[in-house]
Formats: sequence, structure tokens, C-alpha cells
Amino acid sequence: MIGSSLWLQILLLVGGLVLIVKGADWLVDGASGIARRFGLSEFVIGLTIVGMGTSAPEMVVSFIGAIQGNADISIGNVVGSNIMNTLLILGLTALILPMAVTPSNKKRDIPVNVLITVILIVLGMKYTITGLGSNGLSRVDGGILLAIFIVYMWSCFVNGQEEKEDTPAKQRSIWLCLLMIAGGLAGLIIGGNLFVDNATELARAMGVSDKFIAITILAGGTSMPELATCVVAAAKKKGQLALGNIIGSNVFNILLILGGSALINPLSFDNITYVDLGVLLVSALALVTALFIGKKDKIDRLDGSLFLLIWAAYMAYLITKL
Repeated sequence: MIGSSLWLQILLLVGGLVLIVKGADWLVDGASGIARRFGLSEFVIGLTIVGMGTSAPEMVVSFIGAIQGNADISIGNVVGSNIMNTLLILGLTALILPMAVTPSNKKRDIPVNVLITVILIVLGMKYTITGLGSNGLSRVDGGILLAIFIVYMWSCFVNGQEEKEDTPAKQRSIWLCLLMIAGGLAGLIIGGNLFVDNATELARAMGVSDKFIAITILAGGTSMPELATCVVAAAKKKGQLALGNIIGSNVFNILLILGGSALINPLSFDNITYVDLGVLLVSALALVTALFIGKKDKIDRLDGSLFLLIWAAYMAYLITKL
């Protein structure tokens, strides 16, 4: 039988997850309202504001993991989230609605997603690759990732101002947007603490490693805002918003979240395997290969099916290593 303390941990875990998801929802809505005041396009809002908002749960979980000195939680959460974002969430979204890929996606967005994934692997495995330093992200590495993030954000907002809409959508008041942002952040912080603490305790009670719980349960839970956003976008036939959300979330996870986590506390890659990093790279390259498989200029149902098969194979591999 499950003890009362274990049931309490499960309830707190679920409660934390609810707060994370709802907090992200408020944060996205409030931030989008502020963004509209500056005339940003829907695509750029999806790529930046919504992408950052749906990455907020990953940020809270990884930052708390870094503060507590748990590199497995910080790195495993981001690696697992990015794999899940592309292979599971984008795969499911493509099954619902094949997504058009624009020339801008081909020239800028998809290559950036691959580039920052390669940069993360090179920085994190620099001793294995070059024989210098140690495998992990130092504070200098974190600074490099954050510098790239600042340049990327500046580029997105400059382009966003150039692509602003002629007829802005209905706007909320500034005060309501600020209140939603504050409430969202509060929900994320409180929910993040509950989720991390109880997920870790449950993992230890069941004899499961922190890395496994981070790559599967934590990554799945903190990726729920991306999943909800993409499913709704697909249902409303807004494939570009879904694609922008996933690419934006992946970029923020690596550059802002791991960059910031490494500044808080250097992160070791000792418990991240070549398979984990290999699947991460495959998930980024899958977006490139999707342009040449099936219908060109689309991420179609065939691509989505292949994404899901790769994700299922990776999950099966993790389970065999328990």
C-alpha cells in the first residue's frame, strides 16, 4: 500500500504542476498583451514572448536545481524538454496539422536551433572533444550562452518591429497585463518549488535516478505549456505559431536557462550520456531533414510520425537503463 506521506507528495507534485502550467498561462497572456502595445507581429510574439513564457517552467525547475547544486535536474530537464518539444510535441502537432515552413524558417530559425544545440554539446563536452577544461558548463560558458541569447533576442525584436501588424488584435490594459505577469511569476515560483522537491523525493523513494526523473517526468511536466499551446494552435490552423513556439522554447532553454543556471552554479555533464546528447542533436537535425522527406516546405504527418518513433525509441532506451 502507498503510505499517507507518499500520497501527500504525489498531491503536492500535482499541485505544483498545476501552478506551473497556470502560472505560465497567465505569464504568456500578460506578456503577449504588453508585446501588442509595441506592435509586434503574431509570429514574433510566438517565437519570443510565448516561447519564453512556455519555457518559464523549465527555467524555474532548472534554476532551483542549480541553486540546490543538482546539475542532473538542471541539465536533464533542459535536454529532456528540448527532445520532447521537437520529437513528441511537434510530432503530435504535425499529425494534427501539417505545418508550412517559410523561407525565413529555413534561413534563420531552424539553423539557429541546430547551431545552439551544437554549441551546447561542444561547451558541455569540451574535455572529451578538445582535452581542455572539464565536461560541463562553467560560469564563462554560461556567460557565452547568455551573450548569444541577448543577440538573438535583439535580432528577433528588431525583425518583429519591422513585421508589425497593421491591425493589432484587441488589447488588454497595461495594468491587467502587469497583474497577470506578476501572478504568473508567483505561480511558477511556488509551483516550481513544490514540483522539484516532491519529484526528487518520489524519485529517491522509488530508487530512480535524478537524471531519469528529470529527463522524463520533470521534462514532460514542464513541457505541458508547449504542448497545450501547440495543440490549440494546430486546432486553430496556426502552424507558424506552433513552430515558432517550439523553436523559441528550445533556444530559450539552452541559451537563457542553462546559461543562467551555469552562472548560478557551474553544471557538470558527468551523468549526461552520449545517447542523451546524441538524441538531442538528432531532434534538432530532424527539423532540417523534415524539409527533404515527404512534402517539401512542410513538416507533414510523415515527419510527425518519424519524430514520434524516435521519441518512443529513446523512452524505451531510458526505461531499459532503470
